[in-house]
Amino acid sequence: MKPDFTKGLIPAIIVEDKTNEVLMLAYMNEESYNKTLETNETWFYSRSRECLWNKGATSGNKQVVKSIAIDCDNDTLLIRVDPKGPACHTGEKSCFYQTIKEKENHSFSGNIFYEVMQEVEGRKREKVENSYTNYLFDKGIDKIGKKVIEEAGEIVIAAKNHSKEEVINECSDLLYHSFVLLANQDISLCEVEEELVKRFMKKGNSKGDRSVIENW
Repeated sequence: MKPDFTKGLIPAIIVEDKTNEVLMLAYMNEESYNKTLETNETWFYSRSRECLWNKGATSGNKQVVKSIAIDCDNDTLLIRVDPKGPACHTGEKSCFYQTIKEKENHSFSGNIFYEVMQEVEGRKREKVENSYTNYLFDKGIDKIGKKVIEEAGEIVIAAKNHSKEEVINECSDLLYHSFVLLANQDISLCEVEEELVKRFMKKGNSKGDRSVIENW
């Protein structure tokens, strides 16, 4: 199946593979599409400059292609990528950061860990009045670290009390405060995930090395 370029440019919707967040929309011609396939990086056609451009060629914010899907009319592409930086020229992660209409009921994309992390990172970029997350950021790493230690201890106490509900609640608190700590240190959840993947792939591949989690 190939895109239909007979009518000219076709839109390409760029989505972050791990979080399902829509990052940007750009246009492709057949040449940029073929270069995307060849290089495994996104290439587009600039309608204003009338030339090809490779996303991140000057900024370093490249997009590694994970998969490409096409719609039923063969004239729109959905490209899932691993972004190496913000998609928007303003420095925002996604070009769709300006809200016109708020959703009435909060929902999430299906990965609550990334949703919470994005909310935490958003609080770091822009303060919200009476936000507990902003309070933690203002207090700094000493306060954040203390809360992580406290929540870890409370999980153990809950487990010793054989209280499933308490363990779930305290584990949720620990994860949240850990996300705040990661954001404070400018570490993304993707980086932690990549490390876990590396450790998981090593399991059973070496003998006697307990420096990594490999005997899951």
